[in-house]
Amino acid sequence: MFLAKFSYFEVSKMKLLFLFICVFSLMQSTVADHEVSASQFLKGKTHTNNWAVLVDTSRFWFNYRHVANVLSMYRSVKRLGIPDSQIILMVADDMACNPRNPRPATVFNNAQQHINVYGEDVEVDYRGYEVTVENFVRLLTGRLAPSTPRSKRLLTDDGSNILIYMTGHGGDGFLKFQDSEEITNVELADAFEQMWQKKRYNEILFIIDTCQAASMYEHFYSPNILAIASSLVGEDSLSHHVDPAIGVYIIDRFTYYALEFLERVTPDSKKTLAQFLQVCPKQVCISTVGVRRDLYKRDPNNVLITEFFGSVRNVELTNQLLDLPLCERADQLQINDSIESEPRDENVEAPKKLVFANQLPLHRSS
Repeated sequence: MFLAKFSYFEVSKMKLLFLFICVFSLMQSTVADHEVSASQFLKGKTHTNNWAVLVDTSRFWFNYRHVANVLSMYRSVKRLGIPDSQIILMVADDMACNPRNPRPATVFNNAQQHINVYGEDVEVDYRGYEVTVENFVRLLTGRLAPSTPRSKRLLTDDGSNILIYMTGHGGDGFLKFQDSEEITNVELADAFEQMWQKKRYNEILFIIDTCQAASMYEHFYSPNILAIASSLVGEDSLSHHVDPAIGVYIIDRFTYYALEFLERVTPDSKKTLAQFLQVCPKQVCISTVGVRRDLYKRDPNNVLITEFFGSVRNVELTNQLLDLPLCERADQLQINDSIESEPRDENVEAPKKLVFANQLPLHRSS
């Protein structure tokens, strides 16, 4: 009789053990399914966020076109979804407020004045004499003073795709900053290497519009950088056309045709980087557009232009209902209600209710 009972209990234990194994296996398979689903969702996603660093290095009225260049790029990346919080705009001179400007508070990139690229919501992060080689290198490498505001910081990580666009006057191996200093191609290459070592980018699209622009990417040695230059070593990058109303050239050729291409791009566009590389053939650019792709591991034919000029938002649609917990505010309200309903001890100070204060209250003077 004792053996029979013992056998019965042993069998029960075996059943419980078998049931536990089944439940555990089911849980493991569910986790595996979620992992597979997540991997499928992230398949082909090489980065998680987009940033843009747009730099004009020239001052003075006769360099109006360089300001128009950088503001045109700024308008394009904003239109395609990169927010101002992820755009660093460096403008060495304020052409919109220059006393020679016959149309104050405007900057146009074509003589027909179709688009005011200065716009109504331009946020310049570095202006005037803040546009220096030191500030630019510190921005890229993250070596900024603790007091530096967020708007002047490049808060990227190893999932960031960064568009870096530079325009100004340059020569063989250097780009001038405000006619008072210059950054060399070696300094720029070393800054990018520091960024890579510190995991500050996933991929970089480097575009520079200046004379002998290709010399600026000759010394790059960090991975995942695709570089585009408006002219080869020994060539000048030329302006596109003059606006007779202001008497100066208002945009450069390479940037003009690049923007003509970008104006046809939408946030959901399928246009690729390979198509962008063909925007300015020599018969219209006069100079030869240079491209360095040996450091870039992906095929430009398979890279969407919006992976650098747009903003990434990974979204998964589902028809399932999700049971979400109550928000913290609702829980707090329930706690406050319960406190009010309970009798209070007169000697104990009642807890204060948290309320939202009116922002910027106005007081009329008598």
